[in-house]
Amino acid sequence: MKKNLLIILPLVILFAGFACAFAVNNQLSKKNVSAETKGGIMDTDKKILIAYFSWGGNTKSVAEKIQKSTGGDMFRIETLIPYPKDYNETAYGVAKEQHDKGIKPELKENCDISNYDIIFVGTPAWWYTMAPAVMTFLSENNFEGKTIVPFITHGGGGEYSIAKEMGELSKASKVLKSFAVYEDGGADIQNKVDGWLKELK
Repeated sequence: MKKNLLIILPLVILFAGFACAFAVNNQLSKKNVSAETKGGIMDTDKKILIAYFSWGGNTKSVAEKIQKSTGGDMFRIETLIPYPKDYNETAYGVAKEQHDKGIKPELKENCDISNYDIIFVGTPAWWYTMAPAVMTFLSENNFEGKTIVPFITHGGGGEYSIAKEMGELSKASKVLKSFAVYEDGGADIQNKVDGWLKELK
């Protein structure tokens, strides 16, 4: 019986060693495949926040696509006093007045960004710049050492110099390549978002 144990025990240990090595190699293989499939900022282990302001839903839609690919936390930037539901009242009334007078509206609530490393900041392009609520968000938080990733929705005018302005408001941060789309980006928006994310390092 003892002789049999002496023969079997080394074989069990040897087999366990092979099994462990196989499991580790298999895990590494899966990791490599995942990295190739994802790529760019989607592979980071840093904590991600997606903060966005959306009036008509376009910026919200893009934010959701970013969240789907990165797994980041979402924060919707909202003003304490809501904008009118009528487009003309908002665009040519309240928003224009805020733009012309440099008003940064009070927010409904703020977000503690201290635990986040990468912060996607989304805005519609309003009067050649970001929405005033986003200016408030950037002005009221400390972005020192953070990475800012701008994304912009627009009605045909493009992103203007919004990314640069975000960098100026979020002092001591690093600003990565921005992403801009017309309205909600269309049917292939997820592919567009993923392509952009893969370019971000």
